Amino acid sequence: MLFENFQLRTIDTGEVNIRLRYGGEGPPLLLLHGHPQTHMMWHHIAPLLATTFTVVMPDLRGYGDSSKPQTTNDHYPYSKRAMARDQIAMMKELGFNQFSVVGHDRGGRCAYRLALDFPEAITKLAVLDIIPTGEALRRTNKEFSLGFWHWFFLAQPFDLPEQLIGHDPDSFYFRGDRSIFHPEALDDYLRCIHQPGTIHAMCEDYRAGASIDYELDEADRGIHTIKCPILVLWSEQGELPKWYDVLSIWRDWAEEVEGRGINCGHYLAEEAPKETFEELYNFLID
Repeated sequence: MLFENFQLRTIDTGEVNIRLRYGGEGPPLLLLHGHPQTHMMWHHIAPLLATTFTVVMPDLRGYGDSSKPQTTNDHYPYSKRAMARDQIAMMKELGFNQFSVVGHDRGGRCAYRLALDFPEAITKLAVLDIIPTGEALRRTNKEFSLGFWHWFFLAQPFDLPEQLIGHDPDSFYFRGDRSIFHPEALDDYLRCIHQPGTIHAMCEDYRAGASIDYELDEADRGIHTIKCPILVLWSEQGELPKWYDVLSIWRDWAEEVEGRGINCGHYLAEEAPKETFEELYNFLID
């Protein structure tokens, strides 16, 4: 059984209910999962980090067993600003006003929005396998559009992607080698992606990315920067290092940036947990 020494809880933030798991002792550390997963993706790394940190792992709003709030025409309820606000309320409920945050994929987008919107709360930031949303969309070209086609498919107006995905979720999600995922974690992912409400919420996440999230990034560009130290890790087998100078892009958003690629696929915490843990630990403990 995964997460044997962790507690499972639901917190009402005033806007949504957030499912989370937490455990360990020491300074608070928030771990945010990516699309289309849940907090279970941290099962390799969280127990190791919990020997030094109090580790908190929520399901983002719209994902897992957290609330799926009513959607609006501007997609704001699924913006990373709204998701970041959830994390602040949740961590305060747990007694933490300042904390470090690590985010993978969509969770990384929530994590850097946390650092921009709540700089007094975030002590360190680590992002896994992303560049900022605004940077990605501003640099869109043929290669990006073909490689990350799901960004544009999921952002299509309701309810085209919902209908197509809902017809056969297993053919859309995790189409590759499922053996990289622990069976218990994979069961959680699959259970959630078969729920129509989760499918709709995930589409709204991407609709927000193509609209309100992009607008928020553009409003901050060159005006607001991330004040805390940043660690950037990325998949050497993925597209980011082929298309971008990843560290250079992040250095436009913050003064103190370090990082490197890891020789694995997109799911760093599950495909290369030892190396990913070591990089995170050395950064966070320093």
